[in-house]
Amino acid sequence: MAKRRPTPAKNKRQPAKRRTSKPAKPSRPFIVRAILWFFGTIFRAIWWTGTRGALVGALVLAGWVGYYYMSLPPMETLLDGRKGGSVVLLDRDNKVFAWRGEQFDGTLRAGTVSPSLKNAVVATEDKRFYKHFGVSPRGIAGAIRINLSEGRGPFSGNGGSTITQQVAKLLCLGQDLPEAECRKQTLLRKIQEVPYALAMELKYEKDDILSIYLNRAYLGAGANGFEAAAQRYFGKSARDLTIQESAMLAGLLTAPSYYAPTRNLERAQDRSKVVIGLMQEQGYITRVEADIARADPATLSQAAQERAGGYFADWIMSDAPQFLTRETTEDVAIRTTFDPAIQKAAEEAITYVFENFVDEGSDAQAAIVIMSPDGAVRAMVGGRKIDGAGQFNRATQALRQPGSSFKPFVYGAALESGMTPLDVVEDAPITIDIPGSGPWSPKNYSGKYYGNILMVDAMANSLNTVAVRLAMQVGLEKVRAVASDFGITTELAQGPALALGASNVYLIEMTGAYAGILNGGRQSKPYGWIDLRVRGDDQILMSLDRPDGFRVLSERADGYLIYMMNKVVEKGSGKRANLGERPAAGKTGTTQGNRDAWFIGFTADYVAGVWMGYDDNSKLVGVTGGGLPAEIWKQAMTRVHEGLPIRPLPLIDPTLEPPEPVVAPVSETERGGLQGLIDSLFGRPSQ
Repeated sequence: MAKRRPTPAKNKRQPAKRRTSKPAKPSRPFIVRAILWFFGTIFRAIWWTGTRGALVGALVLAGWVGYYYMSLPPMETLLDGRKGGSVVLLDRDNKVFAWRGEQFDGTLRAGTVSPSLKNAVVATEDKRFYKHFGVSPRGIAGAIRINLSEGRGPFSGNGGSTITQQVAKLLCLGQDLPEAECRKQTLLRKIQEVPYALAMELKYEKDDILSIYLNRAYLGAGANGFEAAAQRYFGKSARDLTIQESAMLAGLLTAPSYYAPTRNLERAQDRSKVVIGLMQEQGYITRVEADIARADPATLSQAAQERAGGYFADWIMSDAPQFLTRETTEDVAIRTTFDPAIQKAAEEAITYVFENFVDEGSDAQAAIVIMSPDGAVRAMVGGRKIDGAGQFNRATQALRQPGSSFKPFVYGAALESGMTPLDVVEDAPITIDIPGSGPWSPKNYSGKYYGNILMVDAMANSLNTVAVRLAMQVGLEKVRAVASDFGITTELAQGPALALGASNVYLIEMTGAYAGILNGGRQSKPYGWIDLRVRGDDQILMSLDRPDGFRVLSERADGYLIYMMNKVVEKGSGKRANLGERPAAGKTGTTQGNRDAWFIGFTADYVAGVWMGYDDNSKLVGVTGGGLPAEIWKQAMTRVHEGLPIRPLPLIDPTLEPPEPVVAPVSETERGGLQGLIDSLFGRPSQ
């Protein structure tokens, strides 16, 4: 029988298990506990404040972005950022030769621009443009680091701005402030750019933002936007730019004036090679395309390369109505009389003479104006481009004494009074008592006197005493009237020194007066613009009102005067200006003390006036009007007349005329009745 296992007693106590306790942590020193508590409290406070501050900041930023978002206008209204209009000047063939004001063409869009240009701009200015949300913290941090390492302020120099931020800056954050104020780089302005850029990213497409940038960025030489710059530098649309041309324009964004190809083409080409490298690195062009572009850099269009007509353009801008030129709110096109080929001839003539006949480093200046007989100005050089010369136009702004080049007005008055080139005049010392000044004794330049001499020879040899005697004989008032009627507007001398060119005159007016002599003795007031119109519109806003020039000299007196001026060039003081088989006429001028030297003359086709001197009125050494000014005139006119047929001057040769009939003296009563008959016979008033 199996044994039963004994059962434990029901209430028998079990032995208790031994309780084990954890070792007590060592107590931290009070100072440690205090520090931990302090920093823990600070951390919790910062965390609490930071999280709530970030939330508040996010709400403020969102509100700021929303405010800008609501204030942003349609993209199309932001393309033109100019304060006023612009002017293009067209030459006699209606081709643009000069630009003034801020040029702009708002037809450009990111979607229609040359792909090369679009890629060049993005590669140069913001390679992550299509990936970021308008702001690049990494770019800003990098720019600050570079600026500080180079010893500049954190926001001076590199800005690290995205294209979107640059557009925000171009838009002046939507504020109407002066341009200088908008360009300021401050921490506050940088902070303000962020919500504005974010708002634009929300409001506009990426290509819309890029379109604003392409139209508003300044690219030097008065060009606002890439379309205006493409036309200005290359004579083509931004839609048709090559890789080389695109790289050159994109390279201007860093420093438009410094890299402008019209200022330094080689520097602009070097900069464009950097841009080409960026385009290659970012995969926009292949290595082969990059090598080809570097080997054949962009060059300027012919108009931009020549940079012709700067002085002429400045003169037009000051002569035409101000509200349609310097203060225009429209984009205006002005049609002018300018001829680029004649301008080139004038510039080459001055360069040739100074390179071959003037000491290197000379500060002497020269100016030249060339016009048609009716006064249409074809070319103008207001001075040589030397250090410190500036843009002072010596052809239109400098008041200088004309010397003997004024004498045609004296002889014109004498011929108008009835004298002829073959009349005998006296060349001898003369003294005139001038009230308030005392006796005055003019002398001939050579110091010689010829006694009785033909008037034509006296003018050919520029004899001073003869000119003074004639002026006193016909009356100084008559001489002043002839000069004024031919277009001299400045105040003329009152005394007998008037005959020797003691008055101050402008080169352009003197040249215009000679044009009047060529134009049959009729006034030929110089003019340069023909009409103005809004660019792209065929309707003329304003035309130059040019009345027909009135007669100053009779045809007979004028023909005689041209004959005498022709002898100046053939055998007199202006022989250096002789054009060989082509007839020419003119007059030299050298002032007292040799401070001014002139030669003004004409062929049957064109009139040219040349002045030479120093801006500070210093004495010219070894220079007279019949010397270097006559040489400049000859060099210019030889080039101007290349390919033109030889035409005779409209002169009257007195040696080929039949002798005048002897007319018996008549009484004053009879004189009145015979006046018409005498005028018809001789073309001049009776004596």
